[in-house]
Amino acid sequence: MGKTIIEKILGAHAGRDVKLGENVDVIIDARLARDFGGANVVKNIRDNGLGIDDPSKTFFTLDCNPGGSDQKYAANQQICRMFAREQGIKIFDVNRGIGTHVAIEEGLVGPGGTLVSTDSHANILGSIGAFGQGMGDLDVAHAFAHGRVWFKVPPSMKIVLSGRPSENASAKDIVLAMAAKLGANGLLGYSAEITGDVVDSLGLAARITISSMVTEMGGIIGIFPPNKEIMDYFESKKVACENVQADPDANYEKTFEIDIDGIGPMISRPGHPDDAVPASEVEGQKIDSVFIGSCTDGRYEDMLAAANILKGKMVAPGVVLKIVPATERVWKKCLDEGLIKIFNDAGALVGNPGCAGCAAGQIGQNGPKEVSVSTGNRNYPGKQGKGSVYLASPETAAASAIAGVITTANKIPDEPVLFERKGEEAVKKVEKAESRECSTKVEGRVWIVDKDNIDTDMIYHNRYLTITDIAQMGQYTFDNLEGFKDFAKRPKRETSWLQGKISGAEAPGNRQLTASRALGSAPWLQNPLVPYTRGTQ
Repeated sequence: MGKTIIEKILGAHAGRDVKLGENVDVIIDARLARDFGGANVVKNIRDNGLGIDDPSKTFFTLDCNPGGSDQKYAANQQICRMFAREQGIKIFDVNRGIGTHVAIEEGLVGPGGTLVSTDSHANILGSIGAFGQGMGDLDVAHAFAHGRVWFKVPPSMKIVLSGRPSENASAKDIVLAMAAKLGANGLLGYSAEITGDVVDSLGLAARITISSMVTEMGGIIGIFPPNKEIMDYFESKKVACENVQADPDANYEKTFEIDIDGIGPMISRPGHPDDAVPASEVEGQKIDSVFIGSCTDGRYEDMLAAANILKGKMVAPGVVLKIVPATERVWKKCLDEGLIKIFNDAGALVGNPGCAGCAAGQIGQNGPKEVSVSTGNRNYPGKQGKGSVYLASPETAAASAIAGVITTANKIPDEPVLFERKGEEAVKKVEKAESRECSTKVEGRVWIVDKDNIDTDMIYHNRYLTITDIAQMGQYTFDNLEGFKDFAKRPKRETSWLQGKISGAEAPGNRQLTASRALGSAPWLQNPLVPYTRGTQ
């Protein structure tokens, strides 16, 4: 019996014929770890006394939080850098963009190859006819150390895209139509081969968009048989590759036909990527923000589609538009071709390449009750923030940003839809407090922080600045000051300890000053009831 694409790729990398459902040890051509999970990969290798199988096939990609705006991400990134220097591993640092996209651009793996990463969307490698898989840090550490990892040969499903979409539709609309038809579990456990009339005409960017969202249908991977464009690209880069095609008599557990003939712009309603409907069904929904980017729609073609709509126009008043190209190469091309200027002139915020809205800490997160249109692949509650997220194509996202409401590129109104004022709310009048003399009398225990050059981040670190409840703030006082990290746990409440005189002795945790020490060595405390500020008396 003939073989499917996945059976051929896994068999070639296992060095033998493989059978459906069999566990096989597979050689991995490219092994990636990112700033999410990468530090744990390093820890697993160190804790188990392992080495690196082949540094030339091993890589770090720092793409989740390129800005390092979160201390944990910054620490993880530095752990990866230090390990990479030690082991001679190449690192695609914070300026390079999404790791799986970089792997394709740099030819780390070509058609017919294998790749694993700590990225759950590593299966976008199916876009080039390769096998990619997101795995946990233990499995990726094993691949780093041994160059191989085991997989169970999955059943294959053939997806036949029947017909051609309308001129107003893009690859994102195709994959949203697929999600609506297949549902969240329609590809669960399957390797899907994507075929049909339109497939051969789809370029790399479009294939990436579709392969990226197979995860949201439960699939292991969505594989496109490579076309001439894909093969020419990798052959020009002198990358080892093989145009793997399924045999005519290959065994598919299921064949699923999806009619995409004449479909127009689609959109997924908040909460479920597979809850996709024609965009016209939610047309007019007021929005607060728009995000264009991610591993699903961050290629140059996606940026160009958005720029063609935004050119000469402005984002609707009060609406925020955030745009993040997938990679440094895409970003530079946007700059060279004038797209960055178009985005900037339209009022958009353009970020450095990376995952952006899908990762807490970069660009694209939304707040409570914020309504967003996003070109990402997931809109589960909390994934891209605490607001509501509609998934759409770059064209629909850009059009909606201009309109101020959900709309499509062919229905942008002449004037944007503005936010409505809901009437002046009653303002509570605050009675002016009676004028009183300010007292300088202070009573209580004294704990001297006998250090110079204390800045505000030592008193209250900037990582807590998002806390708005004052009752929650005190617990973090001085926790960034060496020697006082437990400050908030140690003070004791006293109301009558200091009654106009100093007495007592030093006690652990709460330094009670003796009269001789206060009056002799600290003249600024001769009047202990006057607050002390260093440099004044």
